Amino acid sequence: MVRQIFTIERVGEPKIDTPIRMSSIHGDGSADYVEDTDKIYLNIDHDESKGKEDQEDVLELAGPRKKIYFNPAHVHAAICTCGGICPGLNNVIRSVVRCFWYRYGVRRITGIPFGYLGLLENSPWPMINLTPDVVDDIQEKGGTILGSARGGGKEVEQIVDTLERQNINILITIGGDGTLRGAHDIGEEVKRRGLKIAVVGVPKTIDNDLSFIDTSFGFDTAVASAVPAVRGAHVEAKSAYNGIGLVKVMGRESGFIAAHTSLAQSDVNFCLIPENPFDLDGDNGLLHHLEKRILDRGHAVILVAEGAGTDLVPPTGEVDAGGNIKYQDIGVFLKEKIKEYFKGRSIPVSIKYIDPSYIIRSTPANSYDSIYCARLGAHAVHAAMAGKTQCIASSVNNRFVYIPIKAAVAKRNHVNPEGALWRDVLENTRQPVSMKNTK
Repeated sequence: MVRQIFTIERVGEPKIDTPIRMSSIHGDGSADYVEDTDKIYLNIDHDESKGKEDQEDVLELAGPRKKIYFNPAHVHAAICTCGGICPGLNNVIRSVVRCFWYRYGVRRITGIPFGYLGLLENSPWPMINLTPDVVDDIQEKGGTILGSARGGGKEVEQIVDTLERQNINILITIGGDGTLRGAHDIGEEVKRRGLKIAVVGVPKTIDNDLSFIDTSFGFDTAVASAVPAVRGAHVEAKSAYNGIGLVKVMGRESGFIAAHTSLAQSDVNFCLIPENPFDLDGDNGLLHHLEKRILDRGHAVILVAEGAGTDLVPPTGEVDAGGNIKYQDIGVFLKEKIKEYFKGRSIPVSIKYIDPSYIIRSTPANSYDSIYCARLGAHAVHAAMAGKTQCIASSVNNRFVYIPIKAAVAKRNHVNPEGALWRDVLENTRQPVSMKNTK
């Protein structure tokens, strides 16, 4: 029996013929509609130890339906971008607007300024009328034309009041874990009031840490942008006597950017991620292995994710507007500890610290992410017009699907220290499997 965790909610039964002209006949040479019964298996791995029931979760395929719920002439759609910026936000906005406008004939599309804050009662910012002309070339720019901000997502009643007041019946939210939790709460309040408002998310997390997503949009661009920083650190390290290049990239709880960058640029000798804790001191600590590397090879490159080594750094005791714990800068901390360690051993070193974080996240999307964003945005629109709600458009097992928001935010995606990705990173860096001292 298939579990209900992946069942997509609807605001109502779709009974209106879609304006999109496609085919319901397979093999006639025309693009086909997608049916709600078109599904794929979630698990592609087979585990002999598990029963059949545990391996039969199925996901609903994304795409245009033959019947839709909302009459395009009556639709007022809104789009908001929340949280930190990342490559591809403008691409998603453009895709959403163009799909509403050209595929469905929707003419009321509103951009919400600065995320959920723009939906609060006291918002000082005017809403933005979006048309294909407005979004014509925004994909060439980084960031988001709507502005983005953290916070506001807990003010659910105010947000739904605004949706009612503005006669908005479709809300497309583009954001990460906190944004999607807020979208789920908004959907619950909408349901409690008996309103016909569809809430659909496009998952955005540059750290690639949301579940049930092959890869987050912007992640490929982020890795491509991190590579020059590592390359520069390697050149600096090799050009100096006992040179050490230290690069910090994003990755609060998941080290995917660091891991992938280490594979993309094989000059990394130590890749430090939150999922693989390490000690600084001791016979198996980072500093001991770094010293050995410097004495053997005369240079080293360290790539660290921002959330690595948080147990080594004093907590700030602060949180941001989105409720995320603010970390001390692990890069600055490591730089000072490395300098202090080698000075204590009278070994001269030259340390260059590079933090390309804001350059990485503000860059325009590359061609891979541009394609990905275009498809995600369109699939979000197809879901909303068909009356689906409290779901995200996602890519799983290389197929576009719809996932309930509740399932997507149930747990975070992490680098598996026993999995193939981390194994390949270790083979590339040749660092120890563990840099923890045994007790």
